[in-house]
Amino acid sequence: MKKFGLVVLGLLAVVDLFTPLMTDGDHPPMSIAIGSSALGLLSLVLVGLAWWGKRWPLVPLLTLRIASALLSVPAFFVSDVPAAAVIAAGVGVGATIVGVLAVLLPSRELAGAR
Repeated sequence: MKKFGLVVLGLLAVVDLFTPLMTDGDHPPMSIAIGSSALGLLSLVLVGLAWWGKRWPLVPLLTLRIASALLSVPAFFVSDVPAAAVIAAGVGVGATIVGVLAVLLPSRELAGAR
């Protein structure tokens, strides 16, 4: 489950990298898009380190991915946000929850599978 979670969080980080290219400057604001891109870049580095078995990147990675998801929450409450942006924010928040839970849940090994 951990590798699946890392893949989900890595894909979200890649999407974050391209957020400045997908904005019209208002939805999301360029400052949020650039911040999201920075979080994506840092997240990709941490995903890579975690993929190779290091444990210390997990807490900062989960923190960055949750922060990135929280950056999209205003899309649900601000008026005049296009429906596509609200849907994208919802998918991003949902995928973040799935990725975080997949990383945190203990993996199950078959008895005697070692």
